[in-house]
Amino acid sequence: MSQKFIKTKNNNQYNTAYGKYFAEAVYDSHFIGTEELSEFIQRQASVKKSDIKAVLQELGEAMKHFFEMGQKIKLDGIGIFKVGFSSIGVDKIEDCGASTISTRRVLFQPETTRVVVGQEKKNGKVKQKYVNAITLLKDVVFEETHDNSMNTEPESPVSPDTGD
Repeated sequence: MSQKFIKTKNNNQYNTAYGKYFAEAVYDSHFIGTEELSEFIQRQASVKKSDIKAVLQELGEAMKHFFEMGQKIKLDGIGIFKVGFSSIGVDKIEDCGASTISTRRVLFQPETTRVVVGQEKKNGKVKQKYVNAITLLKDVVFEETHDNSMNTEPESPVSPDTGD
């Protein structure tokens, strides 16, 4: 399988990229839930689905606990999760507090690997050129589609004798 995308044109005349075309991700309408994720992991590892499910269900509670403690959470091979928020601006420092926080969210920074892509000589020294590759996405294949809303849910077969 591959991550699907469509080609879209920027029609915002106030944007500097007006008129240019971009690849836009298209997602399946089906979300992968704990049950399906547990089944997949069970097939890949020597751990029972029920144990995996229990761990995944506790992960949310554990993350909430550590977020409340002001901690960032690093999951090896996945990335870092932390709390982010926006607040309303106020004129006096004494008016700024928890009540001015307007939006809360979880911020995610995927794990990256430094990949050397070349070298250059500068002032007699060799300097490496590199990029940071997102580990989770390094082997993801991309494929163009013409369907704006993918749905890989199998359709119910139509029975020829009943017309259903």
